[in-house]
Amino acid sequence: MIRPYRADELPDPRNADIRVHVGGRLVARADAKVSVFDSVVQGGDAVWEGLRVYDGRIFQLDAHLDRLFASAHALLFEGVPSRDAVRQAIIETLCANGMRNGAHIRLTLTRGPKVTSGMNPCLNRQGCCLIVLAEWKPPVYDARGVRLITASVRRNSPATLDSKIHHNNLLNNILAKLEANLAGVDDALMLDLDGFLSETNATNVFLVRAGVLLTPPADSCLPGITRGVVLALARADGIETVERRVSVVEAYTSDEVFTTGTMGELSPVLTIDGRAIGPGAIGDITRRLQALFAERTRSQGERLPLDDEMR
Repeated sequence: MIRPYRADELPDPRNADIRVHVGGRLVARADAKVSVFDSVVQGGDAVWEGLRVYDGRIFQLDAHLDRLFASAHALLFEGVPSRDAVRQAIIETLCANGMRNGAHIRLTLTRGPKVTSGMNPCLNRQGCCLIVLAEWKPPVYDARGVRLITASVRRNSPATLDSKIHHNNLLNNILAKLEANLAGVDDALMLDLDGFLSETNATNVFLVRAGVLLTPPADSCLPGITRGVVLALARADGIETVERRVSVVEAYTSDEVFTTGTMGELSPVLTIDGRAIGPGAIGDITRRLQALFAERTRSQGERLPLDDEMR
């Protein structure tokens, strides 16, 4: 389980001096703030992406930008910065911090500040606020594996809030994470409204049964970028893949289970609700896909400027 930190302790001390891109300018960490009138404060009215930097490359940048702009379009954001402006802000932030490897980027686009408090988007008249927060951050889960419970909180369905919008209103995920914390495990599996697996509070989920790779369809779960890369890698490597509804009991009795996401990459699942998954250790297909994913991150992505260009 991810351990708690003291109030004055940073997971990585290097992050004490980072510079953050907020509202069009780079500022010191202590000055990285948004207005109390910003829509993200008023109602979680923002969209976001998580990206990683590997060996001088931003992995899957275009795919993440596609999803960011699609989410903003679905929410009728106005005054959205251009794709080139967002890309340049990301590169400027990484260059200002000297980050070429081992960094994670939290990219947020809010609807922007309001002229007075309230939920009505008509009160937003200044355009969007872009935040680029880059930190030194390795994958957040234990490489040996994670333990899960099944949350009582259900994942939103398209009938309530479509998961295709990658939004900042994450209270149902946070409630599920609280259940995991109280149970002393790493994360919580969230079910859809019919009781089938959706995803965890933070990641997509995959199962291996008799050599077949299964994952829930992207109905109530987020169609994750890492999820898509893993599906493509598996198919190219000759692993049969199926997207279908999966029950909790099928997860309990799978040969392997792993989660995927930018924050944690591919993380083997050791137990769910106290049931050991397979032998209770990383499985062969999980290990195989981890290797393929690592190879892909080393070889693909948008190149950052060279070191002398970053100074």
